[in-house]
Amino acid sequence: MDAVPIPDAYPPDRKRKKKAVTTSFLKTQPAPRFSFHDLGPDSGSFLEDVIRGLARGRKELPPKYFYDERGCALFDAICELPEYYPTRTEIGMMQARAAEMARHLGPGCVLIEYGSGSGRKTRLLLEKLRPIAYVPVDIACTQLRDSAGRVAREFPDLAVIAVCADYSRPLALPGLEGIAARRRVVYFPGSTIGNFTPGEAVRFLGNARALTGEGGGLLIGVDLKKDPSRLHAAYNDAQGVTAEFNLNLLTRINRELGANFDLSAFRHQAFYNAELGRIEMHLSCVRGQRVDIAGNRFDFRAGDTVHTENSYKYTVAEFQEVGRSAGFVPLECWTDPDLLFSVHYMTVSN
Repeated sequence: MDAVPIPDAYPPDRKRKKKAVTTSFLKTQPAPRFSFHDLGPDSGSFLEDVIRGLARGRKELPPKYFYDERGCALFDAICELPEYYPTRTEIGMMQARAAEMARHLGPGCVLIEYGSGSGRKTRLLLEKLRPIAYVPVDIACTQLRDSAGRVAREFPDLAVIAVCADYSRPLALPGLEGIAARRRVVYFPGSTIGNFTPGEAVRFLGNARALTGEGGGLLIGVDLKKDPSRLHAAYNDAQGVTAEFNLNLLTRINRELGANFDLSAFRHQAFYNAELGRIEMHLSCVRGQRVDIAGNRFDFRAGDTVHTENSYKYTVAEFQEVGRSAGFVPLECWTDPDLLFSVHYMTVSN
């Protein structure tokens, strides 16, 4: 799809009547350089992934489909919960260390952000870094368009190239032709890398390495291993927002794929699997039901679960080894005083 520029500051008739004022305005406040490219998966991909996941012996659904409009709003609410430490911890780290991180990334880079979300942490980095272009990539098109547009307005000298795409797969980003950057840096905040198994994380980071190319960098947030009771609380909040977020995936499947899940028959379940070092989220069926999706029939018995998400936790050394396996050289790692969270900077090895 072609790039979609943001609207002019004034409609054409007002430009003719107020030409002198408009010219003066544009000299002092140039229109943001913003484009939007929709490369997101279609509903057919969603359907195929759902059918494939539910047909497995151990049913599962890809966590990337959590993020419809309602899912994005619920996740933003989760980030504000008292039990959910990752977001406020990482924001505190960015407030304290963004200037130092920016020095490592260096001036004149293109910053490519995976899973940009609301962009709160990104603004802290952009204020210190001032790259020549910012490329947010997210599967949630509506939220991406809104958040990237706000960044474009707040940083009017910055080229903002928003791409709605599934960043978990290899990417060929549009809009970067002709941008002479000193380097490309992939920025992956939050702890979303934990959604991948370690093997999947190596392959995912390998794709990021291919995208950045020679001299490229990676700035990535990673949740650290800690007391399981703290992890349990973070994914089983007292207000039930995480439960609603998990169940919203079935609501989306009903709405967009014409399924007939009875949501009252499922319960949110999250626990720490110490052997694998990960939080697992499931939807547990409490009574039997038959679900039809596009001519496919799935029978659920009481006690069956649908595995919806993993969130792997790492030690600093463990994640550095993941980076090395993907072809990156670990250069720096920042942590908070309580050792809850880490931000790693790595570069492409020769």
